[in-house]
Amino acid sequence: MNVLLIEDEPDIRKNLEYNLEKEGYTVSSSGSISESMSLIESNLFSLVLLDLMLPDGSGLDLCKKIKSNSETEHTPIIILTAKDDEVDRVVGFELGADDYVTKPFSVRELMLRVKAVLKRGNKNKEIVQVERQFGDLKIDIESHEVYVDSKQVNLTALEFRLLRQLLDRRGRVQSRDQLLSDVWGYSSEITTRTVDTHIKRLREKLGPMGDYIQTIRGVGYKFSRAPE
Repeated sequence: MNVLLIEDEPDIRKNLEYNLEKEGYTVSSSGSISESMSLIESNLFSLVLLDLMLPDGSGLDLCKKIKSNSETEHTPIIILTAKDDEVDRVVGFELGADDYVTKPFSVRELMLRVKAVLKRGNKNKEIVQVERQFGDLKIDIESHEVYVDSKQVNLTALEFRLLRQLLDRRGRVQSRDQLLSDVWGYSSEITTRTVDTHIKRLREKLGPMGDYIQTIRGVGYKFSRAPE
């Protein structure tokens, strides 16, 4: 699998290159947005590791470009940054990033997250493509499109997976830890506030259908068993 590493600090870049190659990945690396765009235009990557603080701009802008391009929109992105700011974290997820790691981080943990994100992507490819219908809510699995009352709702890749998880298991309570494991692909070592943030945004985007996502106090969330 080809991994694009975008990191402007030479020591961190060399360390990650070494560890990724040790895990069997083919690595292309860059220290700027302009150089990264050239690589993306001429190569197909299985995953992008993206630093936010780059010399020629914000990694969030590059994330947006990758996710708004039909040829690269499904490429998983893990954001790497020294900024421990919830606003940046939320914006990154809103733009479609699949994970967020704050520096300094454990290289071993990052490698586990890389494997989890890639494994999750492979699972999605193996699923039989069908359509889901729940009252006024319709999900087209193949095109990753969601409609409420025949109007399209724009969801990020993560929001789409979260909605599918809840809808496919409607009527059953999903704990935050379980959602982190099944949707994000990693354990509860990561803060469960990530789940709450995405649930809130998902409800807002679904409008009236968002009311079917119920909070089970002290446990987690569930999607109502049947539409009213």
